[in-house]
This record gives sequence, C-alpha cells and structure tokens, in this order.
Amino acid sequence: MNFITPTFLVTCGLILTALVFDYLNGFHDAANSIATVVSTRVLSPGQAVLWAAFFNFVAAFTFGVGVAKTVGAGMIDIRAVNAKTIFAGLVGAILWNLITWYFGLPTSSSHALIGGYAGSAVAKAGFTVIIASGWTKTLVFIVLSPVIGMVLAFIFMTITMWLCRRTSPSRVDAYFRRLQLLSAAAYSLGHGTNDAQKTMGIVAGVLFTAGYIKTFDIPFWVILMAHFAIALGTVTGGWRIVRTMGQKITALKPVGGFCAEAAGAISIIGAASAGIPVSTTHTITGAIVGVGSTRRLSAVRWGVTRRIVWAWVITIPAAAGIAAMTYWAIR
Repeated sequence: MNFITPTFLVTCGLILTALVFDYLNGFHDAANSIATVVSTRVLSPGQAVLWAAFFNFVAAFTFGVGVAKTVGAGMIDIRAVNAKTIFAGLVGAILWNLITWYFGLPTSSSHALIGGYAGSAVAKAGFTVIIASGWTKTLVFIVLSPVIGMVLAFIFMTITMWLCRRTSPSRVDAYFRRLQLLSAAAYSLGHGTNDAQKTMGIVAGVLFTAGYIKTFDIPFWVILMAHFAIALGTVTGGWRIVRTMGQKITALKPVGGFCAEAAGAISIIGAASAGIPVSTTHTITGAIVGVGSTRRLSAVRWGVTRRIVWAWVITIPAAAGIAAMTYWAIR
C-alpha cells in the first residue's frame, strides 16, 4: 500500500510547521524560564537554558492535556478548519514571534498562536467559527494572569522579607541562591506544561482534519514531540528578551527571583490544570513587577513595562491580521 499520498505529505508539512512554531516558542519564551535565574547570577546562561529545557521536556509526563484540547477544538470550530487555515495561522504566529524577538519584546507566543489560528479561520469562514466559551476564559486570563502573578509575588516577597528581617543579607542571599534552583525548575515545568500543549492542540487538529484520528484526542507521540521541540528552542535561548525580562523591568536578587518564579509557577500550573491557555510571558512579567513593587513603586521601570503591555495588547490582532492575509494569499 502506498502511504506517500498528497494528504500524507500535506499533513507532514503542517506538523513540521507546527514544530517550527513550537521551537520558536521555546526560543522566544526562554527568557520566561531563565531571565531571573541568570540576572541574579545563580546560574550561567548556558547552565540555565539546560536546566530549563530539561524541565520543559519532563512536563510531558505531568498535568494532562487540557490546554491542548482547548486550543485545538475549544476556541475554533474544528469542522471549519482545513490545511490552509492551519498553515496560515501558524505563519501568522511564527512571523509575529520573529518580529517581537527582533525588537526584544516579551510578547506571548500563546496569544500569537491563538490569534493566528483565529485570524485564518475567520478569513475562511467568518466569525461564526469562533467558540465564545473558549475565548471568554482565555481573554479573561489575559488580564488575570499577570495580575495573579503580581499579587502572589508581592505577597511572597513581603512574607519573605518579614521572616528574614533579622537574618544577614549575605545569609539570605546564600539560602535563596539554592532555593531559586527549585523555583526555576518549577517555573520551567509550568512553562513546558502550558506552552507545549498549544502546539499539541494544533497538531491534533491537523491529524483530525486529515482523517488520521477519528476523535479529537492527543496521541502520546505528539506529546513527546511537542515537548522535545519546545525544550530544543529553550536550549538555544532568546537573549534579547532575557535582557529585557531580567534587567530592564527591575533589579533582581536571588530572593526576588525565587518569589517571582514561585508565583509564576503556581499561576501557570493552576491554569494548565484547568485547561486554560494562559501566557507564561504575561505571568512572569507581572510577578517581576510585583517583586519590584515591594521596595518602592519607582523600583519598577514603568516605561519599559508600558511598552511590554502595549505589545501584549496588539499581539492577538497583529497575528490574526498576518494569518488572514496569508490565508487570502494561498487560498
């Protein structure tokens, strides 16, 4: 039997494109996992990316695939999707990631993906393809995820400062240099759990529309492949964004890095368990702002923060616009 059919080739091409996005997701969002641990000099950049990539991959065996099902079939009517729609959506997400990486902006790869996917689907079939319930919780958490990260980090930092008020700064620094290895691992685990699942959802959509799977489930080989690609992207790192996240928002010490990463990990893993595709970028940025705010509001460089927020606001419509134009060009 000849398995090399046009459908097979198109399916392989789309899966490869999805993995390119997944790789760029890890590359673009490496800063989320390693910026704090690098800026506090707990790990060298090389050590940090290996540490983060390992836990990005280990996340394949934790926390289920709720986010993948939401992205793949819970936001866009899967019956209205075809190969061109998926390809155009991925192109929109990939190009927006590259543009924001070039300018060193820590935007959300997740929101670029859902924006691109929605833009191409709407270009094909109109706004009736949008599943309102899936978008409602995602749009709510665009606002909530950085706020939750900020509030938790502020609380953690305040409690830690009170508990360590009679301990010498050098001893506090020594303790939290060790603890930050754990918080960085937890954050990377959450990052892999939430972000790799988005690519899984797209790949499952490819397999479903091509008829290779009869129900929208996530095969285990897809899970492993998505986590390997995002881990590989993390290893290569996105150093422009690391500098923005780790140095330009606020100055960090190990205790602050620990509180920011712990707050981000709790927020992201909680959302992943509920099947909500949140932005790891938004969450850790909010957490870093929360840590800086415990010293004084002027410790946060609000000009940089405003620039980041504006980039967040335009990510979904920008990726959607690129994807729609791509679909119209190839249809």
